[in-house]
Amino acid sequence: MMVYPEEPYWAPPVSGIYDDGDYRVNVVEALQEFWQMKQSRGAELKNGALVIYESVPSNSQPYICYVTLPGGSCFGSFQNCPTKAEARRSSAKIALMNSVFNEHPSRRISDDFIEKAVNEARASFKGGDGEGTDGPDTGIGAFRFMLEANKGRTMLEFQELMTVFQLLHWNGSLKAMRERQCSRQEVVAHYSNRALDDDMRAQMALDWIAREQENPGVLGRELAVAERELETARLAGRELRFPKEKKDILMLAHTQLGGGSTMTS
Repeated sequence: MMVYPEEPYWAPPVSGIYDDGDYRVNVVEALQEFWQMKQSRGAELKNGALVIYESVPSNSQPYICYVTLPGGSCFGSFQNCPTKAEARRSSAKIALMNSVFNEHPSRRISDDFIEKAVNEARASFKGGDGEGTDGPDTGIGAFRFMLEANKGRTMLEFQELMTVFQLLHWNGSLKAMRERQCSRQEVVAHYSNRALDDDMRAQMALDWIAREQENPGVLGRELAVAERELETARLAGRELRFPKEKKDILMLAHTQLGGGSTMTS
């Protein structure tokens, strides 16, 4: 089993840094300018410096908005927002605070950071199957390889690649590839150059459609769990890319099945 350490993040205080009625700082503009500044100073951003907002369709409050940062990290509105504009500002607030926090030297992937992360992951392994060693075909070895290939980047800039491997593990794809005799480092090398795009989501959705056909109800149960995880993490101001992608993939599978009896209340 490949273990991913929990991501440290900046959580909003009970009384926010910005009060709801205080718009002296345009946080939406400030967030975009922050990432444009990072790009101008040489940050490697594969998809550019564009910050992407996604509003959840709703005809009534509270409104919800997600924002995805360059590098793949995602945050959501964490307040009770009476308008769509306020939901966008709320998501920008938490994303801006985490973007600034991410500049601390402790957030950059260095030799010391890698050793600490690998040691923490190794300590989480149990059993004598060799997975806790640094061998080239073990989970620990692949995790070290993935970190070393991204040395110098910050954790927010590393988030999309981390999310890809979290999804591959959740979806059972890593296990299937290992059964086909693919080494984990080969898998890491391959997926390091793959974007988390609609094609990858569609393939994982097909896997869940197949599971639903074999075991009716499993999709609805997994979707209910994913929705609860996403909502809990959003209200806590946590990074959301992995739980949000899980929900989106499961919703895609649900829709392709016709939106029938797979949903649970």
